[in-house]
Amino acid sequence: MSGRSLPSRQINIVLRQPEPHASQMAEAEPQLIGKRTPQEGPLSEIFKELNQMIGLDNVKELVHEIYALLQISQFRAEAGLVSNSHVYHMIFKGSPGTGKTTVARLMGRMFHAMGVLSKGHFIEVERADLVGEYIGHTALKTRELMKKAMGGILFIDEAYSLARGGDKDFGKESIDALVKGMEDKKNDFILILAGYSEEMEQFLATNPGLPSRFPIQVDFEDYHIDQLIQITELMAKEREYVLLPQTIVKLRQHLTEEKAMTWRAFSNARYVRNILEKSMRHQAVRLLSQYINPPSKAELMSIRPEDLKIK
Repeated sequence: MSGRSLPSRQINIVLRQPEPHASQMAEAEPQLIGKRTPQEGPLSEIFKELNQMIGLDNVKELVHEIYALLQISQFRAEAGLVSNSHVYHMIFKGSPGTGKTTVARLMGRMFHAMGVLSKGHFIEVERADLVGEYIGHTALKTRELMKKAMGGILFIDEAYSLARGGDKDFGKESIDALVKGMEDKKNDFILILAGYSEEMEQFLATNPGLPSRFPIQVDFEDYHIDQLIQITELMAKEREYVLLPQTIVKLRQHLTEEKAMTWRAFSNARYVRNILEKSMRHQAVRLLSQYINPPSKAELMSIRPEDLKIK
């Protein structure tokens, strides 16, 4: 036998791989399917509503991750495996009108449908609802609101306002009560704090124990111009109105100028909703003054450039 034959045989042995069995291929096949979402029932409606929302790609990804985790946790429990509980308290950071409240409501419904929350109801509060006027009053008010939120979502908008006013401000008392409630009742309700990104970062820095209590932090980005146009058209469609092409041109120009001037205070979807509702009022006045008889269906639906009373 020559000295060169052994390495050749060894290489051939190493390169040979057993053919996969048909059952193994069948087991591996689901991995190629990709993302799966519920096709019927309350969960399917929730995902349908979420997917119809303009933008929010990172938010949609997060919701799918949570759904997948909860679904797999159910499968693990049914298989006799350990099913670990998770903390779902969240921070929503972003400008007004970026969908924070809407997404929080959807999450409440999803957690209820998945059995995490017993009710899934939604309670939205702000500083005035939490902070009292004398010592001890704030903690009482905060505990009462947490009690009402049991089994659902407690959503605090502009939560950073609780940390303003210095050490003597009663807002700190509310924060302490919330932290204690999160620890004592961590599986009974979900707390979502929302506000501007920069202010929320400063708020979290006021208490070293806060960031770790909110394992899920989501950034809601401002909508760009094309998305704002899509949102306006969708809002109009829901109200059975149509923006004419010339109207869209005028709106696009206005939004471009407005965003450039007031980028810090721009309220995104809320801003275009107000513009649309104002234009509907102006359209009504215009039609009533132009027509003696009822206008055509097309005219009743059309929002013309002159109906957009914007600078």
